[in-house]
Amino acid sequence: MVTKHLRPRRRRLALIVTGALIAAVVAGGPITIDRADATTPRGARITSDVPSPEPTPTPTPMPSLTPSPTLMPSPSPSPSLSPSPTPTPSGTPSAPQTGVTPAPGPTGFPAFGAYLDYGPRGVTRMTQLSQWLGGADLRVGHTYLPGDRWSNIEGSPEFLDSWAKWRRERDDRLFVLNVPMLERNEAGVSDGGVRALLQRGAAGEFDQHFRTLAEHLVTLKVPDTVIVLGWEMNGVTYTHRCGPDPGSWRRYWTRIVTAMRAVPGQKFRFDFAPSRGRDAVPWTRCYPGDSVVDIIGMDAYDQPAGLSFDQQISEPYGLERQVDFAKKHGKPVSYPEWGLFRNGDNPEYMRRMLAWMDDHKALYNTLTDYCPHGVWQCARNPQASKVYRAALTGRDKPTAPTPPVAPTPPVAPTAPATPAAPPSCVPVRLGTWVERWIGGRVCLRLGRWGQRS
Repeated sequence: MVTKHLRPRRRRLALIVTGALIAAVVAGGPITIDRADATTPRGARITSDVPSPEPTPTPTPMPSLTPSPTLMPSPSPSPSLSPSPTPTPSGTPSAPQTGVTPAPGPTGFPAFGAYLDYGPRGVTRMTQLSQWLGGADLRVGHTYLPGDRWSNIEGSPEFLDSWAKWRRERDDRLFVLNVPMLERNEAGVSDGGVRALLQRGAAGEFDQHFRTLAEHLVTLKVPDTVIVLGWEMNGVTYTHRCGPDPGSWRRYWTRIVTAMRAVPGQKFRFDFAPSRGRDAVPWTRCYPGDSVVDIIGMDAYDQPAGLSFDQQISEPYGLERQVDFAKKHGKPVSYPEWGLFRNGDNPEYMRRMLAWMDDHKALYNTLTDYCPHGVWQCARNPQASKVYRAALTGRDKPTAPTPPVAPTPPVAPTAPATPAAPPSCVPVRLGTWVERWIGGRVCLRLGRWGQRS
């Protein structure tokens, strides 16, 4: 029914429009028809030159949101120590830089690890031990050069390659290498034989072996290796012991350090590590001097039988003497070897020793993990194993970086619904159909009427 009445209405509207146009011409007011954009079915949206009675406000564009910076975990401080001083031309080593600081991990604890095997299996087992400790970060790798012959003490690249590769994988790792001072190191050489060998070493006869070792380490790109030289020198086990001739021993140590520091590119640190207690000779008698020592270490096993941990602290040349001596000489402490021994499965020792090393901010520590000393590869110590595992599970576990936050795309501004109208123009509303028929809305400019008035 709407269709039947459409045409008569259109005729009447056309007559009205014609009359309006004639009146506008007579009045002399110009007619404006505005096409703003192309959104109607005819290809253009038709608007008047003036705003509608209720104009649509123009929305304010949203500003672009700058994404917050992604918070990345701070890099762990490297356990690599400050560079060694360059030897003086005379061959006498100059004083090393003092104040070498420990290398705490992300949680503030010193670096730790364990001795697990001499060769490549030791590297593989570090990953396994880390898994047993809930992903704890073992940042210290520790092995020993064989002391049977000079060719092995020189450190063949084939022996060291796996350890060097592990060290190079991350800057915050520490490679600790025990280096014998004499060949046939566990051959039961007599005191007289040891004395003669120390005197030959002090005269420089064995320097080349240690230069070769230093060159191998630099070539393998591990020039910051910690060298535990002549360990447990205050005892009777090794040929490189100090007791038969402390003076020659100290001079020999100095020759070795001088020879290794003379190799270009080296950054070695030398760890003086006696066994805890007096043993065969007070270890302070063997100390070669601050200029050739960087770390005051100690091999500290739970022995002898019946000795409490408090006694291990306070005994002559015990744990307390070590930290006091190190403080006096401006050196950090370390524990290259430690573990259970004569007192069996001793959870109290394990608990106290772990706390001692943390409290005194040891540069590093490595548990000797085989029977009777260990807790992972040795099933004899289940109670101490529980203490060790509980204390170190998850320690310094690397955390995944926070994923970056994607920036919010900016909101495109919306075009205004109607453009601003020019002044002195009055719209004539003729209805939707008429405006479509004539191609736009009619706006009468009244400038001439204004002049006549």
